[in-house]
Amino acid sequence: MDKYRQYERVFNQFDENGDGKISPCELQKCVGLIGGVMSLEEAEAAILSMDSDEDGLLCLEDFVKLVEEAGEEEKANDLKEAFRMYEMDGSGCITPKSLKRMLSRLGESKTIDECKLMVAYFDINGDGQLSFDEFKVMMSFDLCL
Repeated sequence: MDKYRQYERVFNQFDENGDGKISPCELQKCVGLIGGVMSLEEAEAAILSMDSDEDGLLCLEDFVKLVEEAGEEEKANDLKEAFRMYEMDGSGCITPKSLKRMLSRLGESKTIDECKLMVAYFDINGDGQLSFDEFKVMMSFDLCL
């Protein structure tokens, strides 16, 4: 089953009254059913931000955009958390030393020279460390392998 059909099935579950639209109340209730918490005001704001025809409701296309943007935001938050784990010393950058330390914690033994090479491969500005933007590039490359 393709992703659009999956979204459509979820959309239809959220659309309790079957009118082809999701109201703020329906969105709030369904988010609660899947274990999330969303106030009515948050549901209204979420719908307002995606409502293409400005009727105060989400059509299927609006819903797909909402879900995909939420997924992207979650990925970005996960990436920020991972970056903080690797940078460890609060410098805002991943150094070969902090990379070695984190890899060691993950059970992967690398020498400092190997870590320098890993950093250098994605060190776009040549400062010997990875900024968050350089880390994102590294992680997107890793996900493509």
